[in-house]
Amino acid sequence: MAITLTKGAKQTAAPPPSGRRARTTRRPNWLGGTAGWIWLAVVVVPVYWIVITSFKSQSNYYAENPLVPPAAPTLDNYLLVIESDFPQYFLNSVIATLGAVVPAVLFSFMAAYAIVRGGGGRFLRWTNSLFLMGLAIPLQATVIPIYLIIIRLHLYDTLLALILPSIAFAIPLSVLVLSNFIRDVPKELFDSMRMDGASEHTTLWRLAFPLTRPAVVTVTIYNALSIWNGFLLPLILTQSPDKRTLPLALWTFQGQYSINVPAVLASVVLTTLPILILYVVGRRQLLSGLTAGFGK
Repeated sequence: MAITLTKGAKQTAAPPPSGRRARTTRRPNWLGGTAGWIWLAVVVVPVYWIVITSFKSQSNYYAENPLVPPAAPTLDNYLLVIESDFPQYFLNSVIATLGAVVPAVLFSFMAAYAIVRGGGGRFLRWTNSLFLMGLAIPLQATVIPIYLIIIRLHLYDTLLALILPSIAFAIPLSVLVLSNFIRDVPKELFDSMRMDGASEHTTLWRLAFPLTRPAVVTVTIYNALSIWNGFLLPLILTQSPDKRTLPLALWTFQGQYSINVPAVLASVVLTTLPILILYVVGRRQLLSGLTAGFGK
């Protein structure tokens, strides 16, 4: 069969693949796969035990295998938790969490914007260093000073006593994460907004806030999780039963000689549900915020 080529056309033939290149074999990473399955078991088995035990009665808990699902599941533990002032404890945790997270994130966002886009003055550099120093101070080292300050302010045994220290400890990390995101926004966008006559307030909320929304969601969920599960501050700064938060509410099911373990685990399940729902709602922005913020 004759093949005619037009003038100027070039006939190119791909070189035959070599034997080594043609054979692309992927070796399975047995070590990494085994480590991944072990880590999955470490995480899943305790969660599975908590869920199935919350549906067991207190008598069956000691008689049955702890890893076997209950033969006769019951909701008595959840009813006991709800009847033991759980709504009041839940409301206290919501007030303490929202009252601390919302001001902390708003203040941190505005502070991060001022630090990054404020011209880099000496005062702003010192302010940024002061925020970074807050990361080196653990909560346990400041319990006694916080207790004395709350006593002097006559705020002991109030939810405000939990909110104010939580705001202070949530700001340093929030400023660090948000400033990194704002720094990655192209400077030309801010310059174009200023050339169009936009004020700093407009630039802050119309440009910086939408572009850094993944970081805002990230620090919001992280701080909400820390404050929601906080135990030390409610233990030290509150005393009345009507001011208890959910972590302290677990003491309700501790008797003089025994502990109602299924009821405690039912309380743990109910306590975890709001955080789980919050994670499901902001999952995409949380993952993008973590990968973009901490991966740089």
